[in-house]
Amino acid sequence: MNPDSNQKPLVIAGTFMGIGLGGFFDGILFHQLLQIHNMLSAKYPNTSIANLEINMFWDGLFHALTYAMTLIGLGLLWKCGGRRDVPWSGKTFLGAYFLGWGLFNFIEGLIDHHILNIHHVVESHGQSAFDYAFLASGLIFIIGGWMAIRSAREDVMPPRGSLDSR
Repeated sequence: MNPDSNQKPLVIAGTFMGIGLGGFFDGILFHQLLQIHNMLSAKYPNTSIANLEINMFWDGLFHALTYAMTLIGLGLLWKCGGRRDVPWSGKTFLGAYFLGWGLFNFIEGLIDHHILNIHHVVESHGQSAFDYAFLASGLIFIIGGWMAIRSAREDVMPPRGSLDSR
């Protein structure tokens, strides 16, 4: 890798995009399409209109947070485009994206499923193997993303404007 290049801004942008879009994937798939849990469904089961309204509100806050993470990632990615020292690498960005998605799965799963016990992957089962599989998916994404970022160090294009970019 060119000593004048800096992979870090692209990794940070991709990580924020992964956190945001990984959260959207979770919310759209589990909360909305499959309807197997909501943000507070372990505390407020969807057995009444009032509980449905509580869960819908907290799901909305959850989606607002994932939207904010995605916008931050997009803004950071935009800034990377204007920097000559940041090499463009799809492998780096995709690795960072999966690193972020893995961080989302692991941290959200650990806090919400295990520590706070506010919802579970499959609410009808309570805390179960599905919650541990969610944590494992986070670790797999983190490790895979980190490995892709590391392997991309040798594959990146030189920064724009450097002598190596002829």
